[in-house]
Parts: sequence; structure tokens; C-alpha cells
Amino acid sequence: MKTPALPEIGRIVEVVRGRDRGLYAVVVGHEPARFVQIADGDKRKVDCPKKKNVLHIRPMPMVADEVAQIVAGGGRVTNANLRYAVRRFLAEHPQRMEAQEEEGVERGEG
Repeated sequence: MKTPALPEIGRIVEVVRGRDRGLYAVVVGHEPARFVQIADGDKRKVDCPKKKNVLHIRPMPMVADEVAQIVAGGGRVTNANLRYAVRRFLAEHPQRMEAQEEEGVERGEG
């Protein structure tokens, strides 16, 4: 089975496997082979990003340019940058926000 390409840093992704299923986050780093580091600035902080297999995430059609530029310039991404990027994506795609809210209720978080 061929492993999909790693999404670029700054790409918004949806977690499709694991306990964070339904979470939208931003790719903040790459690991060897087929892993990426993701964080959303809320549940998953930038100081402790989640290592995810690329087979367990779904890339979304949006890149958080401000996050990509900060990382490319060697700067430090803040949790506020990540929260802003995820909220902006969800505001532009309201059907995904509704699905995320329903997912939280199903897991007893809402």
C-alpha cells in the first residue's frame, strides 16, 4: 500500500482515526517516514503537538499561510495563531463546524 504524501506545514487537517477523531488542526511539523505533528492551539497545544500517521488524517483544502510563513522564517507559532487558523477555516466551511460540534456531543464533551 502506498503512503500518501505528507501535507505541507500550515495545512488544515481533520483527524479521522483515534480519540481525537473529528478534530480540526494545523500541521506544525514533519517526522520521519509517514508522520506529522498537529496542534489546534486549544486541546492540542503547540508545545506538545500530536504525532499522527498521515493515513489517519484528511487534508483540507486550506493552508494557514501565516503559520507556514512563521515556521519557514524560523519563528515560533503561538496557540493563538493556530486557534485563529482553525476558526477561520470553520467559519468559511460552516457544514464542517456543525459536524465537529455534533462529534463533541457524541463523545460527551458538549
